[in-house]
Amino acid sequence: MGDKKLFDEKLSRRCLLTGAGKLAIGAAGIAALAAGGLGVVSEAEAKAKAADMKTWPWPYKKLDPTETAELAYKEWYRLFCGGAVISSIFTQLAEKVGEPYKSFPVDAFKFFEGGMSAWGTVCGSNSGANVVTNLIIGPSIEGVSKDGMLMGSEMMQWYSDAQMPVYTPKEPKVTAEIPKTVADSPLCHVSVGKWMKAAGKPLGSPERKDRCARVTASVAYHLTELLNEWHDGKYQTKGVLPAKSFNIPAQSNCTECHGGNIPSPPEKK
Repeated sequence: MGDKKLFDEKLSRRCLLTGAGKLAIGAAGIAALAAGGLGVVSEAEAKAKAADMKTWPWPYKKLDPTETAELAYKEWYRLFCGGAVISSIFTQLAEKVGEPYKSFPVDAFKFFEGGMSAWGTVCGSNSGANVVTNLIIGPSIEGVSKDGMLMGSEMMQWYSDAQMPVYTPKEPKVTAEIPKTVADSPLCHVSVGKWMKAAGKPLGSPERKDRCARVTASVAYHLTELLNEWHDGKYQTKGVLPAKSFNIPAQSNCTECHGGNIPSPPEKK
């Protein structure tokens, strides 16, 4: 009896591993494994999901900007800036559209935190917004301007110019006043650094964390506005690709990082 039980356990494990191998078919198979769908998704279903994810751009249905911002605010406390922007839009589209959004590994983009793995480069909310615009809008096709990069670029310029945070959540986790600052840059280091200096709050403070959650919500709100305009055929991009002007990948506000304007954190108290 004991030998039979051991044999059954080994057989079950072998079947499980075989199923995992069959599932690993392109991005959809990886997403299914990451989502814990082992042994649930068939090979045919995995192939269908892979086909869905390769069909680009992805379908879009209009979303409510406020609902999206609220989702992004809450998700920041789980996934931080970039993942929260993606999640706020893709989780809704997973319900409204289905695939390929259901299989998209949103949680994998948590690394956008802190300007990508805490390196202080492009703010994760900007990176997340660009993932969304490029998957939904896609590239230019046969001379028709559908370039998601342009909307992504517009979002980065808007982020740089806006008094952040723009959006105030309905039920904020921090009720203290959160100062507003203009980054004049799409970079996490500059944006957070300027706010920390203005607020006199350190990186680990509840106020700084809630500020970034609100900034993430602000980006998600405005991004949804633009996507809805695009869906209705009313969107006129303000986005530009700076490299075409500078003949090198660049931005026009270089002095925010180069020179004497480099932000430094407030002294620890």
